Amino acid sequence: MTTSASAPARIRIGSAPDSWGVWFPDDPRQVPWRRFLDEVSTAGYEWIELGPYGYLPTDPARLTDETRSRGLTVSAGTVFTGLHHGPGVWERTWAHVADIAELTRAMGAEHLVVIPSFWRDDRTGEVLENRTLTAEQWSDLTTQTERLGREVQDRYGLRIVVHPHADTHIDSEENVSRFLDATDPALVSLCLDTGHYAYCGGDSVKLIETYGERIGYLHLKQVDPEILAEVVANETPFGPAVARGVMCEPPGGVPALAPVLDAARRLDVDLFAIVEQDMYPCPPDQPFPIARRTREFLRSCGTGQHSGTPDR
Repeated sequence: MTTSASAPARIRIGSAPDSWGVWFPDDPRQVPWRRFLDEVSTAGYEWIELGPYGYLPTDPARLTDETRSRGLTVSAGTVFTGLHHGPGVWERTWAHVADIAELTRAMGAEHLVVIPSFWRDDRTGEVLENRTLTAEQWSDLTTQTERLGREVQDRYGLRIVVHPHADTHIDSEENVSRFLDATDPALVSLCLDTGHYAYCGGDSVKLIETYGERIGYLHLKQVDPEILAEVVANETPFGPAVARGVMCEPPGGVPALAPVLDAARRLDVDLFAIVEQDMYPCPPDQPFPIARRTREFLRSCGTGQHSGTPDR
């Protein structure tokens, strides 16, 4: 998404159902989808992600009516994959990806966020597999991710952006670097989630400066360093860590977001920067005021919204 000299690069700020405590298509502890759309628009955001497939309406015409009436536009869809298991899981993976990619394209978005499968259950903490991949599994992960990137690009015109995530095999600086070094930049870009990367010990600014050409998308998030220290010491699974508040409201955590946004601007490309504050589960009245304050904070970091400003 490079820009011409007459069109300055922009950081497009959005939010996602995740910031409203939404992790699943249907869960009685989550806010209804209409309330999410109403509140995310009122909080000052223009861009949203689809969230878990089935939470928002999956009929493109209906979803278009619902989003447009609130001044919202979709930036990306999200899929979950276990591609390190090799070609044997391809058909099952593609069945999951195809419907989401179809809706993502129909909504005018250009990105598909790809989240690797968890090595331990994010609800129960049950260890599902070894947290360290074998050389063969790394090879399967990289080659099958490239295949996914090629198929999604060819069939739907979308760009995959792989999301390093806590309790997955693409998490730490070492593993993220290994993954990027082994994949084709033409097929695989990165969704840098600042909170997850800090959770796993990484430096977002350093990653942007080192792998700038691979950064295709941003998730803005912070972690509470005190809670994180306890989580690491106790080897707490990600889900219970979120329930304890490890992901916190900006600017109260790490990393500092202004330097991350400054580093992203220096790439001189258009980027989406989607706010995601994991809060599952949370009281229904909690997300909106946090989302509104976070939007104001991001404006103080130079991310404007109105026409005529370099960022939205």
